[in-house]
Amino acid sequence: MESYKALVEKQRAFFRTGKTKEVKFRIESLEKLRKAVRDHEEELMKALYVDLHKTEFDAYATEIGFVLHEIRFVLKNLNSWVKPRKVKTPMTHIGSTSMIYPEPYGVSLIIAPWNYPFQLAVAPLIGAIAAGNCSILKPSELTPSTSTLMAKLIKETFPEEYIAVVEGAVATSQALLAEQFDYIFFTGSVPVGKVIMEAAAKNLTPVTLELGGKSPCIVEKTANLKLAAKRIAWGKYLNAGQTCIAPDYLYIQENCKDEFLIFFKEAIKEMFADRETYTRIVSERHFIRLREFLNDGSIYAGGHADQTSLWIEPTVLTNITWNDSVMEEEIFGPILPVLEFEDLDEVIQQIQEKPNPLALYLFSENQEVQEKIINNISFGGGCVNDTIYHITSPYLPFGGVGSSGVGAYHGKGSFDTFSHEKSILKQTTKFDIPFRYPNVKNGLKKIKMFLK
Repeated sequence: MESYKALVEKQRAFFRTGKTKEVKFRIESLEKLRKAVRDHEEELMKALYVDLHKTEFDAYATEIGFVLHEIRFVLKNLNSWVKPRKVKTPMTHIGSTSMIYPEPYGVSLIIAPWNYPFQLAVAPLIGAIAAGNCSILKPSELTPSTSTLMAKLIKETFPEEYIAVVEGAVATSQALLAEQFDYIFFTGSVPVGKVIMEAAAKNLTPVTLELGGKSPCIVEKTANLKLAAKRIAWGKYLNAGQTCIAPDYLYIQENCKDEFLIFFKEAIKEMFADRETYTRIVSERHFIRLREFLNDGSIYAGGHADQTSLWIEPTVLTNITWNDSVMEEEIFGPILPVLEFEDLDEVIQQIQEKPNPLALYLFSENQEVQEKIINNISFGGGCVNDTIYHITSPYLPFGGVGSSGVGAYHGKGSFDTFSHEKSILKQTTKFDIPFRYPNVKNGLKKIKMFLK
């Protein structure tokens, strides 16, 4: 197994120079990254097309533009985030000042997935740079064109003792995890997330795990059905459903199911009818897994698939139960199973019995229903009357809970993730508080009076 000890030690030595902690250096690095992304915009679009058949619109909206927007937001706010902040001091500490100093961890490892191979590698990197860390990026081997271009972009922009890209497959990830990092950030599947956490535990390395799960989408009878159909179809079939927060399955109230499905089929046709511009499944292995799901229930819409081009038509499955194979694991493809419900309590109970989803979407005009779902189901984050859109706000930290992940990022959340908050008490020397010492007369009585 190849060793990356020398690279990690080189980055650790550079980190110890204190250069990455300089705010000016962080800002300049983010500006360099922004320029590099802009300079390679056309190349990135081509690479994403080769790897996933993404259109220029999708490549820019979900990858390149997303990253540029994140950089702009961080640059606008970084000077205020890095400042030590004063917090309240209790009466028991009279005369002292309490401060919190955000400081970088050191050398971070960022392991990215294949579904948004540029965005999900660079967005965490922005946080690592902003917080003052050095970083090693490991892109996915399943999107080789994007991986190679990313390695070139980073190498041209930064010295490897500061930021480096290491390409490779599973063996490369294993070799990197054998080294001691100060922080590990991983985006991917739940099974691999467990491997990452186990490796991190050996060195007590803190981690952020952005995982996934079966994210439910609930349509209640008061919903604006036509608009709900459009927004759910967009969120589900974007990137051919290969989105960790895509609606994984639909729970719809019985009395509005038929009307909704008519609107839904129309929405699919309006947005995703052109096969030539539709995103492809990333690999033959994933294609074969997804194609098996087409045997479940009844095909209401779509259902066509072509293994040669790794294309699967946006599909809707009805007559689905929890016993079907499509409901056993995260789908991660353009297939939407539909379940029905009469009473909302049934839905809440079913979802509560499953692992915590990364996202949840509810379509309802009823305020009580909205609060009932939000307050009774544990999930990473989500939307009311929309899908996926919450991820684009830099003011909303994005992350999972329980089996869907550990930690969050985006905007200030990214800075916080890659920063340790160091607590400091600055005590006065002008006077002393005598009763805290064990030799003071009636010490126990006095300290009880003060602390009760």
